[in-house]
Amino acid sequence: MLKFYNQSLIKIIDILSSEVSQIEEKAILEFEVLNPDYFEDVYSGSIVTIEDNQYIYRSLNTWNDLAQKLFCKMLMPKIIDKKSIIIRFQKLNLKKSFHNNEKNSEKYGLDSEYNNINKSEEPEFLISYINALNNVKTQNRKRVLNLGINSGNEFEIIKKVFKEFSNIEFVGIDYCQSAIDNAKDIFKNDKNVKLYCHDINDLKTLDLGTFDLIISIGTLQSTNLNFNEVFMNIVQNYLNKDGSMILGFPNCRWIDTEIIYGAKAPNYSYSEMSILFKDVMFCKKYLQQKKFRVTITGKYYIFLTATSIRK
Repeated sequence: MLKFYNQSLIKIIDILSSEVSQIEEKAILEFEVLNPDYFEDVYSGSIVTIEDNQYIYRSLNTWNDLAQKLFCKMLMPKIIDKKSIIIRFQKLNLKKSFHNNEKNSEKYGLDSEYNNINKSEEPEFLISYINALNNVKTQNRKRVLNLGINSGNEFEIIKKVFKEFSNIEFVGIDYCQSAIDNAKDIFKNDKNVKLYCHDINDLKTLDLGTFDLIISIGTLQSTNLNFNEVFMNIVQNYLNKDGSMILGFPNCRWIDTEIIYGAKAPNYSYSEMSILFKDVMFCKKYLQQKKFRVTITGKYYIFLTATSIRK
């Protein structure tokens, strides 16, 4: 078994990259390391001493980050003794991802791989989204629009967090019929929630009016939308002058049920975030010109939160 007690991280990455490349998907790679619980208040990479022997300390978070970079899932470590544990990486099946599915409306439908994903069970997403909702004072809003609502996950979170939910009118729009049908079933007892299966490119035919808060997470960057044009149209025609926006830009992928950090751009084998940053900064500058206070937060999803500061 491989043992990594005092090798550099560069050497470890080199060895494990080679090992992972030689095993099949779902195969498990095990290696022995220093037990992170042996020490407290120690930074990863620090030299530590046990019984006159020197080791390099690394946290579980270090190993988990490395697993993600190698497109592996980190399984539960095995404890050998007080000093040592066995780290276990399981190689992911790169072909098993909803991102690889045919691009049509049902790619995100009720029977799709995407429907198995529950973003509200991802702590980083959930906390960042709730922070954004609090930042725009969602409880004080009267009308809320969600573009790309899918099965209504973002509205469900609002319902659980804010007691004022029933006092707010919610409108959700998505192009996927089965997702909207599922959302209608979820909110069948909430008369303040209206859901439409409709093309975001053609919002004018719905006669929606304007809103105090507009939410769109992981939708406006869709390939069938002209991002800049659609975004400006939404701000100009559907957002109240004293309203707010929450935009979520995907900075991750789901591969073989695991969330992997970093936006994937066409023609790149690794994470490349130029398009993500370009779109985020376009929105930020445009909204600031319209006199909005803008904040950018998040990790797996970059949340742009904008609140009007017009008097």
